[in-house]
Amino acid sequence: MRLLKSQIDQKHGAGFATLLPEEPEDMWHAYNLIQPTDHIRARALRRVSKVSDSGTVASQRITLELTISVTSCDFDIGSGQLHVAGRVASENEHVKLGSHHTLDLELNRKFTLEKMGVEGSDKGGGWDSVALQQLREACDTDRRAELWAVVLGEGIANICLITEHQTILRQRVEVPVPKKRKGYSTHDKGIEKFFSITLATLLRQMEPSTSNSQPEKTIPLLLASPGWAATAFLQYIKAEATRTSNKALLARVPSILVAHSSTAHVHSLSEVLSSATIMAKLSETKYARETALIDRFNTLLRLDDGRAWYGPKQVESAVQGGAVGRGGGVLMISDSLFRAQDVKERRRWVGLVDQVRETEGGEVRVLSSLHESGKRLEALGNVAAILTFPLPDLDEEEDGAVAANGGVDDVDGDMVV
Repeated sequence: MRLLKSQIDQKHGAGFATLLPEEPEDMWHAYNLIQPTDHIRARALRRVSKVSDSGTVASQRITLELTISVTSCDFDIGSGQLHVAGRVASENEHVKLGSHHTLDLELNRKFTLEKMGVEGSDKGGGWDSVALQQLREACDTDRRAELWAVVLGEGIANICLITEHQTILRQRVEVPVPKKRKGYSTHDKGIEKFFSITLATLLRQMEPSTSNSQPEKTIPLLLASPGWAATAFLQYIKAEATRTSNKALLARVPSILVAHSSTAHVHSLSEVLSSATIMAKLSETKYARETALIDRFNTLLRLDDGRAWYGPKQVESAVQGGAVGRGGGVLMISDSLFRAQDVKERRRWVGLVDQVRETEGGEVRVLSSLHESGKRLEALGNVAAILTFPLPDLDEEEDGAVAANGGVDDVDGDMVV
């Protein structure tokens, strides 16, 4: 995401930012930034009717700049499309003030996001600390893909891009492979054709992520399959890289990982990425760090020593008690909580984050709801904490409440990938 222009009063949270989304993940950042009552200005296509002096009605579609006050926002993960609905908020000769319109935000087309941010007002949350952090992350030019992954079987391959915030199926390859029969070589030829098409498709998909002026970092490539396919595909890649003298591909070979998966489908990635071997090799990625953090929380939960708590009320009590601070305190919170329609609800979580970061000095991890780590956190009420010191009686603060630090077997079962 490129920041073209901004003017934000950080004290009161009012101001605007003009942004240019340049890659699919930028639409996910925009989805997290846009809140109800915000104003969005972007180019729009609208049908306009005109009545002539003779009484005839002519209708035509025109392109114009529209500003709407947001009422809802819909993000299509598969296509990466973002649809923002609202009411027209500024005078326009073609559109009545207050009429409904939906803006379709697209790649390489700028838009301006304005937040009203009146301090103490229930009409809008403004550019609060979480929104500003999201804006910084969205415009971080050093941010790159974390991992490429190909989950494949005989004649089928799913090429995925795993970023800091989501797992995207970039391309599905299906090639008919004849059954193996004694004395016939059609099966081997079919496999070679399948590998050739899969590699060509993979290289096309990987190319845009490295075509930039910044120093290139090697993004790991993970190959996973239920049987022999991943290993055989790796051998094919090595052979092709040598045969074609492809220096870029030869340089990537050492970073290619091979793993076993239960199926050739995308959902098997969760199982693969949670394995200790793969996690160790991908330890520098944000995804791996967050998954390791959830695993650590799960271990502490099993110990039942009062250092791991989950659920809104229990975590808030722990923060108020100063137990999520310097010396190992970690607050894990899902980004879905910051998309709350209720402004007061959003402020609740922003306040919790600010208290841990600024007052207590603890660590805050905002987990993406599109990653497996975020889905595991969702099973815990979207918020959890690792404490610097035990607080064994948080579950006793509310009569009849289920013990948040009890029922370990059930919670652990929900978290298993």
